[in-house]
Amino acid sequence: MSAETPDFVGEHDIDATTLDIIESTLANTRDEMDRVVETTAISPVIREQSDQFPLIADRHGRMVMGQFGSAIDTIIENSPFDWDDLEDGDVIATNDPYMCAGAVSHTPDMLLLRPIFYEGDLVGFSSQWGNLMDVGGKTPGSMPVQATTIFEEGIRLPPVKLYKGGEFDSELLETFAHNTRLPDHAEADIKALAAGTKAAETRVHELCDRFGKETYLEGCDAILDRTRDGMINLINEFVPEGERYTFEDYVDDDGMGNGPIKLHLEIYREGDTVHLDWTGTDEQVPGTVNFLLNEKMFKMFTGVFLIMAFDPLLTFNDGYYDLFEVTLPEGTVVQPEYPAALGNRLPMMARQFDVLQATFSKLIDGFSVAGSYGTSPNLVYAGTDSEGNDFQMLEILYGGIPARPGGDGLDGHSWWPLFRTVPAEYQEAYYPLTIDEYSTRADTGGAGTFRGGHGITKVYTFEEPGAITFQDDRAHTYPWGVDGGSHAQTSEKKLVRTDGTVEELPSKVENVAVSAGDKLVFSTAGGGGLGDPLEREAETVATEVRRGLISAEAARDEYGVVLDDDDTVDADATDRRREEIRQDRDELADFDYGPLPDDDELAEQIAAERREFEGRHD
Repeated sequence: MSAETPDFVGEHDIDATTLDIIESTLANTRDEMDRVVETTAISPVIREQSDQFPLIADRHGRMVMGQFGSAIDTIIENSPFDWDDLEDGDVIATNDPYMCAGAVSHTPDMLLLRPIFYEGDLVGFSSQWGNLMDVGGKTPGSMPVQATTIFEEGIRLPPVKLYKGGEFDSELLETFAHNTRLPDHAEADIKALAAGTKAAETRVHELCDRFGKETYLEGCDAILDRTRDGMINLINEFVPEGERYTFEDYVDDDGMGNGPIKLHLEIYREGDTVHLDWTGTDEQVPGTVNFLLNEKMFKMFTGVFLIMAFDPLLTFNDGYYDLFEVTLPEGTVVQPEYPAALGNRLPMMARQFDVLQATFSKLIDGFSVAGSYGTSPNLVYAGTDSEGNDFQMLEILYGGIPARPGGDGLDGHSWWPLFRTVPAEYQEAYYPLTIDEYSTRADTGGAGTFRGGHGITKVYTFEEPGAITFQDDRAHTYPWGVDGGSHAQTSEKKLVRTDGTVEELPSKVENVAVSAGDKLVFSTAGGGGLGDPLEREAETVATEVRRGLISAEAARDEYGVVLDDDDTVDADATDRRREEIRQDRDELADFDYGPLPDDDELAEQIAAERREFEGRHD
């Protein structure tokens, strides 16, 4: 047995109906895996927010169905066993990003991998990873801001067999859980992930029973090749050959006063191959925003962009990976060298989506996407209550999705489509806090023919003394507007003390003490707009004013829509106002980056903000 994969096959001796049944079954199995995990895990970040990702791979370790791409070959290479040592009933576990080439990108992500055997032969793999609530390290939640190595981010499990031939290694799991602040959560959630991989094994066995092992194996090859054929068509139709296109954007900072941090991407096509080169991206930083970008994962992200934009019925999988060539310079923030800290890699992960889609906006004629809120903000609130019980809450928050051709951006949404919000009732029932507000931030999405999504404001009142740690971004850099659309607004954080004192907080803080009665006002950034705001339907603008999404002032100043006292459109006044704006404004820009200072001035602002914050909290 080996990880060597066959060359592109092209023709397959399998009928279309059988192939469709196999593909649809695997697609449904992916959903079933998620459902098994969600109903078995106990941590809210998995059970309520769905921060877990399934994968079904073929016998060569190529992802046939999934979302984050496969690193099965790397996991086995970094284990004490090889392909020939895999047995029926094995389940491999790891949460070390450096041992799986970034297939999981920080230590709280636990990945379980199950080889699937049928009649003694390896026919594939199933994998599931999920975000554990805690894996140790210097801060609750295991995502410190003030860390400079991965050693400060919790216990790391190299690829080892949690189940060997079906036998569960309880001592291994007990040892791992013992090093976390929430051992019961860790144990339950890891077992839930194992159950998810078992669900996939059951469905694959059923397919082999129904159609035969050889037909199933050929079906996997055919699904991969069908996706590859579809991707070749997309590349040839939408990615022009010859010219090189580049884009740059910045992550604000690393939480330690270093920033802004540049991401630079160049895309060009040669024949059927698309080249994606991150040369020119900044070097890795001391803080925890470094992102160990898995090459296969980035190929998957690129393919998903093209598929979802132009052929959403096409399955994304490893079949098209040979059509993309990726350059990830070592020692940069997208390929940091061990043992760089990785815990808060989300600003970098989300920003590479922004940069990717902006570069495609330049090279695909007539298809533009604006900038987003640029991360997946998270908040940890931990402490000991008045009865002596420890508590630890972890929540992922959302922001403004950018406008895209033909539609507005989504308000207060996750980058990951299947993520959900933790219900306020759940948080208030299990943690000592009250949710005073969860609302859309009016006027934070960029104006345009298609409006950018708004950010959100969530207000927490803490009922017990404790400490909060959070990371966000886009506090200094703006989500850009495109093709005449306006930039979105930035994020903000305020801590309102019981004595009425208001403290402005940076977007990344660690272990800030809070008292009972203190309030945190957590506001995220919006998404950029697309197209001339004066071309937006006036009645749509008026409707959004009535709904509280846009202020009457923004309607007049940004969209040129004048409203009567009852918030209905004054058509004549609107025509005059729009003509007045057209006469006075400059030529519309391809990209509106907002009122940014130059890099040196912005760097000093970021460093000064950190110095001031640390001076208050020494």
